[in-house]
Amino acid sequence: MANLHVRSNSLPSKSHPIVNDVEDHLCRLRSSEGTSTSSASVTANLAILKDLHEGSLGLVDLCGFTRDILNLTKGSVQDLQSSIRRNRGETATADDINAYMTSRKKINKMVNKFIKNFKTFDKNPTAFSNEDSDLKAIVTMLKETEAFDVSVLKSVLILVSGERGSSKKRSWSLLSKFSRTSRVHSEVEQERCAEYLCSFDLQKSGKDLQIVLKQLKASEMGIQELEEELEAFFRSLVKTRVSLLNALNH
Repeated sequence: MANLHVRSNSLPSKSHPIVNDVEDHLCRLRSSEGTSTSSASVTANLAILKDLHEGSLGLVDLCGFTRDILNLTKGSVQDLQSSIRRNRGETATADDINAYMTSRKKINKMVNKFIKNFKTFDKNPTAFSNEDSDLKAIVTMLKETEAFDVSVLKSVLILVSGERGSSKKRSWSLLSKFSRTSRVHSEVEQERCAEYLCSFDLQKSGKDLQIVLKQLKASEMGIQELEEELEAFFRSLVKTRVSLLNALNH
């Protein structure tokens, strides 16, 4: 994992402002309780709420998986750093580098499998009757928020997995929109350390390994920043879910 430096605010860290809008609609919705008591209407509303709850649970799962991947990635970087330092920065064995590259491939495989099997959220709400305008507004806002949050989390996964190509470029672009600074490195810099290790001559001087150590340290710091952002996002996600569930149940 190469230079992966993402400054703060790359992930939403506060309770989503959409919650206030949702609660306003819920107040109006509760005030009109009893006006639509047909079996078909109640059944449809229950199905809609079930879909929303499943969506929020899916987001929690995705966020948890992303945290695990970041932890694995940081671990592989730290292991290689430790191995080089144990040898006083003078040499690195083929086993050390192979273990690092194998870990990257394993992480990439895990990410690809998870994303492939992850259920995509349907942003198009179910058909509503005219009397359900507030419920429709709630569902529409929540589904749009879920879809956007999923895009951000998938961008993090694509970046740390080492995937190349257009997906990575789109991921950098999306995360850059959340950063208040321009210190988001390009995908070329992201892969520099891995490519350097692949072509590295193990018999070269310690000076070359110092370059690797510097790049690995930058990667570790970048991953740490992403972990902190993701932890804040996860807490916000859980808090928002609890708030919405409480609002719906009262």
